[in-house]
Amino acid sequence: MTDPSRLGLQQRTAALERMASEVFDVVVIGAGATGSGSALDAVTRGLSTALVEARDFAAGTSSRSSKLIHGGLRYLEQKDFALVREALRERSLLLNTLAPHLVRPVPFLFPLHEHWERAYIGAGMMLYDSLGGHQGLPRHRHLTKRGALRLAPALKPDVLVGAIQYYDGKVDDARHTLTVARTAANYGAAVASAARVVGFLREGARVAGVRVRDEQSGEEIAVRARMVVNATGVWTDDLQHLVGERGKFQVRASKGIHLVVPRDRIQLDTGLILRTEKSVLFVIPWGRHWIVGTTDTDWNLDKAHPAASARDIGYVLEHVNAVLEQPLTREDVEGVYAGLRPLLTGESENTSKLSREHTVAAPVPGLVAVAGGKYTTYRVMARDAIDAVARGLDRSVPPSATHVTELVGAEGFRALWNGRERLAAASGLHVARIEHLLGRFGSRIHDLLELVEADPELGRPLPGADDYLAVEVRYAASHEGALHLEDVLTRRTRISIETFDRGLAAAEPAARLMADVLGWSEADVAREVERYHGRVAAERRSQEQADDRAADLERLAAPDVRA
Repeated sequence: MTDPSRLGLQQRTAALERMASEVFDVVVIGAGATGSGSALDAVTRGLSTALVEARDFAAGTSSRSSKLIHGGLRYLEQKDFALVREALRERSLLLNTLAPHLVRPVPFLFPLHEHWERAYIGAGMMLYDSLGGHQGLPRHRHLTKRGALRLAPALKPDVLVGAIQYYDGKVDDARHTLTVARTAANYGAAVASAARVVGFLREGARVAGVRVRDEQSGEEIAVRARMVVNATGVWTDDLQHLVGERGKFQVRASKGIHLVVPRDRIQLDTGLILRTEKSVLFVIPWGRHWIVGTTDTDWNLDKAHPAASARDIGYVLEHVNAVLEQPLTREDVEGVYAGLRPLLTGESENTSKLSREHTVAAPVPGLVAVAGGKYTTYRVMARDAIDAVARGLDRSVPPSATHVTELVGAEGFRALWNGRERLAAASGLHVARIEHLLGRFGSRIHDLLELVEADPELGRPLPGADDYLAVEVRYAASHEGALHLEDVLTRRTRISIETFDRGLAAAEPAARLMADVLGWSEADVAREVERYHGRVAAERRSQEQADDRAADLERLAAPDVRA
């Protein structure tokens, strides 16, 4: 039976053929979280929908976030209660209904530095819990200094007088975004990555579609649509320039960097949240690792490959080391990644104070632009964008259904999780491997187990990246739209930031697994591996540079697989 959610070479070809021949109700540009969410929202309202992405699914901001599904404690202090309530409602939906296989609870410890803070912060936590409503997460609890140090022995005893523990959610953002795109395809959307919008079609003053270049073949097609959605995040203004008219808002990029360190480097039994003078610093449990970040600085250089400088890395280490008994060093850092937040301009010169609320506008007839917001509220942004699309169509459109539409892999997940030991016994894989696969693929685990049954070698760990199985690489190429080695090592898996060698040892074995699916020759395999090695070398050099401009120059020295 054909799987309509499958994103492979055949499906991509078929999607592009549809785009060249059909007139769609809506074409969405950009397959980040908001764009993929917009495509899902549109297609589940009964609209004929196409989704195009210039690079890879979640290639921009949506693979480089703090991996949190949260209300945003700092917005309470700014008295933005509506934004917090909205985000907490989305957190509940993702945890309990839409993506329980991908989003899971995570505890955080908030150290108190002065006794008076307990009442102030405690009141905020009480409000945070109340705004979130009942959603299956434990409520916050107060801890004495001794109780806090039992949970967090890594902390210096003199940096706290007590603490409060609360819960939020975490997610692999790239995997979640990909799953949203697959769910859109499952309901009938035509979905294609490596499909770059190079122009707009016009009928008089109205936008009537887009010109798309297939980055694999170089061919251009005209994709006709009644409405077009620009959901390109930090590229919003660039797309607006292609229209030839000014937009109704502008987007400013703010860079946030994160460090990944091994779990044994920080002795904590909980996540950690710290306030700095410029941003909030999180220490987030991430499998056998910690993610530590973030920064919040203006960025006006290359948007596809934002670079972390030595100054950025030093800033994060300095602030986390201020509370750690055993400080982290550069040698402890396994991986580094940098992402760009799309912030709406005009409210503050300081990016940390720019609004995370989103805006939807119709800059010209036939075109809707959506920008701003935060990862947690992607579904609301998408809903609002398609509400605007509906107003531009000359017929009645049903309301959004995405609040009750499970993502691919969510169906039956809890029953499978409860029966994971039976799955392990039947498949011959260790139960820890089954838990890993369930937490990444949910009920689509059966797809991978069938591949392992047909070829038991696929059930072995990937050389150089023991946390991942070979079958995950094969599946990324056959079902998840991976077209390049970089797609697998940086987004379908997190090998590029979870290993000290940044995935170099895994590169060739992974490329060979992809070659079987994508029809690569030996020369293709060698080229993919060489380009990945070049990427890693450029990233390492960029992270040794003193400032953004020097880091950007070093990062761009690497060949781009999609150039």
